[in-house]
Amino acid sequence: MAVTTLEERPPQGRPAFPGLPAVPAPRRPGEFPAAGGAGEGCLVTETGRPPHVHSRHQFLYAPLGRVQVTALDSSWPVEHTTALWLPAGVPHSSRCSWDAVVVVETFDAERFDLPYTRPTPVNVTHAQKALLLGRVRSPQPQPAGAEVFAVLATAHPDALPVPMPVSSAVLAVAEALTRTPSDARTASEFAADFYTSATTLRRAFQAETGMPFSEWRTRVRLNHALGLLEQGQTVQAVSAQVGFTSTNGFILAFRRHFGCTPGTYARRTAEDSRSGS
Repeated sequence: MAVTTLEERPPQGRPAFPGLPAVPAPRRPGEFPAAGGAGEGCLVTETGRPPHVHSRHQFLYAPLGRVQVTALDSSWPVEHTTALWLPAGVPHSSRCSWDAVVVVETFDAERFDLPYTRPTPVNVTHAQKALLLGRVRSPQPQPAGAEVFAVLATAHPDALPVPMPVSSAVLAVAEALTRTPSDARTASEFAADFYTSATTLRRAFQAETGMPFSEWRTRVRLNHALGLLEQGQTVQAVSAQVGFTSTNGFILAFRRHFGCTPGTYARRTAEDSRSGS
């Protein structure tokens, strides 16, 4: 595992702590080394990394701050709810927020069969977050193996990216909807419950997630619907469980985001499961 974060360095020639060697000559402003093997000999700057390629698969996660990864003419956000699988050999670049803490798990491309051929965003579950942060805090970190890969590979490959806001009241609203996608409160009702105005709430969602409140909520509901459809539940039942007021509205939103109806998605998933068994 590699963990990178911004750090301050003592002046050149002064020991960082008594009894330790002097700090080496500083790099250019904003540069710091990527810990472990993830850097592959490159420097990371506080604004990101220029285009480069890795020989290993990467699972990229940011428990703090935000990273924007660009590859194959597309861009994906990485933050505390959304990670990114980067297949080996895919050229990519990244930009980081000033407070970004980046956790990277790498896997030998010859040993681990990653089902993705292009960068794939996935939602991070509580179990995956606990595993990643536990490995960060381990006094004797070990290279990621089959057990770690199995846990991280359970992230849903079809999930839509859902960036989380950062300001306290807006984050509280987002967390409430993440826990209960069917929560029917309007933006105005949420605003009143969290002691802010509906205008402030909507503006914050747009500024901090890059999308309107309504779109953000729709994505949360659709992501939740994926697992329910895979369980074999009916389209009507799933629509109601995730908070859509009409089945037709659910079908239209699903088709707009995933390119097919929920019924087609459920049948396709079932067929893929049978063929893979």
